[in-house]
Amino acid sequence: MTAPAGPCLGCQLPLPQHFRQADFLAFHARDPHRLAERVGPDSLDKGMMWKGLPARLALRFSAGGVALQLWLDDVPDTTVPEFHEWARRFLGLDQPVAAFEAAWRAHPQLGPRIAACPGLRIPQAATPFEALIWAVTGQQISLAAAITLRKRLIEACGRTRDDLACFPDASAVIGLPLARLTDAGFSRRKAETLVSIAARVLDGDLPLDNWWARRAPAESVREALLAIPGVGPWTADYTLLRGFGHADASLQGDVAVRRGLQTLIGHADKPTVADTADWLHRFAPWRTFVAAHLWRL
Repeated sequence: MTAPAGPCLGCQLPLPQHFRQADFLAFHARDPHRLAERVGPDSLDKGMMWKGLPARLALRFSAGGVALQLWLDDVPDTTVPEFHEWARRFLGLDQPVAAFEAAWRAHPQLGPRIAACPGLRIPQAATPFEALIWAVTGQQISLAAAITLRKRLIEACGRTRDDLACFPDASAVIGLPLARLTDAGFSRRKAETLVSIAARVLDGDLPLDNWWARRAPAESVREALLAIPGVGPWTADYTLLRGFGHADASLQGDVAVRRGLQTLIGHADKPTVADTADWLHRFAPWRTFVAAHLWRL
């Protein structure tokens, strides 16, 4: 690919010891079609919307650090410090991983997992809107089916930058007829939920980016998300952890978390949702990191 044209935002960040580059890249390499993300051994190119503008993110890892450039079609209403803060949070560098590991590395069951996977973070979506749309898309279906629906949604919205499709923003989603979404494979209920979310974002009733910027309390964000028809506890918690970097989402209803706990504690049967919630409660305010370790099991 030739060098992108147009305005560019950029920054370079140092990385902490044990930063898990492979985990970060694997999260963004889930789509085998490489429609909106292209991942290399040390790189990520991603199509995304930035303040209403189609953009191409070029992220390059090097020894001990990472460089990010965001190429746009027009001059953005963005300061370099604002982009720097977004980059830190996108990479999970603001997550209190060291505090969590220091508090629980001696735990008889979890401690060995922490020692085996030091520096484990929660990979982030580019925006809270992307995290919420992905969470709704993935409700009650397999990962492979969710990836297919995500691809069709991106294609239907038609936003591109260079040779990459861009994950849509609320303005793109609101322009889709419900029939276009159902024809793409979304259930009627999911399609209505996606359009409702986009409408609430555009009306200002769901100011996701504002909540992200001012680090709004997780409970108030969760309450607002749960007020949306079609958004339940799992979807709200997943959005909090993938879109806001929330460190204390319990995720006791997540099947993979329950299976991981079953393996960790050596039970014959998968723990119930209530039992999983009770077990996770002791790790507050860092239950998200515990869930991440359970996912790896």
